[in-house]
Amino acid sequence: MLDALTFDQLRTFVAVADSGSFRAGAARLARVQSGVSVAIANLEAQLEVSLFDRSGHRPILTPEGRALLENARDILLRVDAMRARAHGLGEGVELALPLVVDTLFPIHQVGKAMTETLAHYPSVAFRVDVEPLAGPLQALLDERCALAIMVGDHFRDPRVELEALSPVELVAVVASEHPLARHDEPLDSLHLADHLQIVQSDPSPPSRGRDFGVISTRTCRVNTQDTKHALILAGVGWGYLPVWQVERDLRAGRLAELAVRGRHGRRRRSDAYLARRVDAPFGPAARLLAEALGRRPD
Repeated sequence: MLDALTFDQLRTFVAVADSGSFRAGAARLARVQSGVSVAIANLEAQLEVSLFDRSGHRPILTPEGRALLENARDILLRVDAMRARAHGLGEGVELALPLVVDTLFPIHQVGKAMTETLAHYPSVAFRVDVEPLAGPLQALLDERCALAIMVGDHFRDPRVELEALSPVELVAVVASEHPLARHDEPLDSLHLADHLQIVQSDPSPPSRGRDFGVISTRTCRVNTQDTKHALILAGVGWGYLPVWQVERDLRAGRLAELAVRGRHGRRRRSDAYLARRVDAPFGPAARLLAEALGRRPD
């Protein structure tokens, strides 16, 4: 008899349980109350359990009803997901949307754009990787992603098209107990050269053997931005980090902002770009994600 179950019966069951009465459930479903009562009675007969105790003024879920309600919700969720995916396939929506993000770009902005995209195309499977320097560009060229977010103007390729995003602000920071934190006057590169600089490294071919923003003669090279942040907090050395990553540490006094003379400066802005291969046009989900990323953050 379970094969005779219908999605309409399950939706009716959930609607009555959520609304608290057969009348309210019928109103939610835009149906007559008698039809809702019949659907629930048929469902109970097929399941061979009572879902609601009808002895009081309002129907109350029985222990069996409470247990099966979770199953009903799960089944309906999976069916709705299948329907949404089928609808997306009909529109040519991407099955998967791999994205590689520069380690300097605020990941919460990416998350907001993904949330907006998933609200319209819930069937899209995202994959997000975070890579430094030339990593996002190389991922595009290797066809490991459909979209990439690049920060800075060090890397260009005629096969890749760029669209401007909000720039990223970088700040020179050091742990509050570090000797450099005691300097009130702007520091020149000769002074900084005497102190260890924490530097982000990148193994990808376009970056190999190149330095970006390195001032000190003494460096500690790391392979992740989180490692760089942690080592600077620990007092190992100084370095440039994105403001979005360190603003809490600066407010709490765990990090101090360095005044740096010259072209590097105390704070510097790096342009950010949404990048894609010119031979890979946007699908519907990628287009919506690009639009969401292109809006200025609040």
